[in-house]
Order: sequence, then structure tokens, then C-alpha cells
Amino acid sequence: MESFLEENSAEKKGINKGYVIGALVGVALIAAIILAIFLQPPGEDLRAKMLEGVFREGSPEFAAVTKDIIISTDMDKTVESPTGMGRVLMAIVGRVRNKGDKTLNILEINCAVIDQQNNVVKEKDILVVPQRIATLGPGENIEVTLALEGFDPKDDRANIRWKVVGLKTQD
Repeated sequence: MESFLEENSAEKKGINKGYVIGALVGVALIAAIILAIFLQPPGEDLRAKMLEGVFREGSPEFAAVTKDIIISTDMDKTVESPTGMGRVLMAIVGRVRNKGDKTLNILEINCAVIDQQNNVVKEKDILVVPQRIATLGPGENIEVTLALEGFDPKDDRANIRWKVVGLKTQD
């Protein structure tokens, strides 16, 4: 029995090369993933680059295309719910319809909750096209859902207003 124990203890001396190689490969993979994440440009930079050359309010192209975009709120699907912090979150659902004859490559809209005096309580800009769908063609509809949070329960949330703030059409 003593010889059995002596042989076993002799085999356990030293470092197992398989574990060392596995640990080094694991550390190298984690470092590569972290490096790839940090080399990605920030989301704001990508959004700003995407929005270059978009038609804004005041340009004739904007006015010509905007009149053919209809945005309506689906009040049956819009929900107000209290949060655990005593605030109110609104999940607002709208429908965007392109009744014009141009395909939209970029569509940025603003959603604002307004009070009875027509003052903005909270608002948010969202990029609908191309983030939700690639393009919005003539006669097509898209449902848009966004969350506005941080309302005080006493806030006057009388109405919801949608507005196109930027667009780009396919040439």
C-alpha cells in the first residue's frame, strides 16, 4: 500500500501544461473581445454620420415630403404605468404612414407629451428608418413604440404630439 501512495504523489508534482495553455488562450480571447468592444465608435457618432445630409425643417424638400407622412397615436395600445421609484412611464404606440410616392431611407420623428396649455412635458427623438425597418416605401405603414419615463404622477399628460424632424428619400 505504501508503494501505491508513493507512486501517486510522484505523479502530481509539477504544473499541468494543458491547464496553463487553456488559461492563456482564455485570457487572450477575453482581451480580444474587450479590445473589439472599445474600438467600436460610440452610438452617437454612428447616428450623427447616418444623419448627415438629412432634410430638416425649413428646406423645400422637407416640406414637400413631410406633407405625405401621417403619424397617429394608437391610444388603445398606449400605456401609462407607475414605476417602483414613484414616477410614471408611458409606453407610446404610434403608426407612421407614407402616403407619398417617395421611398424614405431615413425618418427621424419627435414624440412629445404635452399638457393642456400646449407646453411640452417630455419629448424624445427617435430614428424610425433605418433602425426599425430598412426603408418606408410609398403606401407603407410602420408601428412605432417608444418609452418616455420620469413623469411625475401629478404631471398634466393631456395629449401626444408627433412631428417629423428629419428625413431622407431614395433618389
